[in-house]
Amino acid sequence: MGILIKPIITEKATADSEDNNRFAFEVAVDANKVEIRKAVEELYGVNVESVKTMVMPGKRKFRYTKQGITRGNTGKYKKAIVQVRSGETIDLYSEI
Repeated sequence: MGILIKPIITEKATADSEDNNRFAFEVAVDANKVEIRKAVEELYGVNVESVKTMVMPGKRKFRYTKQGITRGNTGKYKKAIVQVRSGETIDLYSEI
């Protein structure tokens, strides 16, 4: 498994990418900022100005099934906000 797992495409992340040239990615939990910077620059061919990371905690989930209430937790994941140089952009929709 690589450093970058998938881009995060939500309304908030899309607005941030259009307005401020920042892109959000789900990354490996043990990845550091230097590794994330190199992976984005290598994969998308852009110059990265800054990387901000945060570990998102897991959430408690439950659902109703025939056997009763099933409880569980979602796993934690690490999110990276990558600021690219002005004038450059990352096309996240080209692979769709």
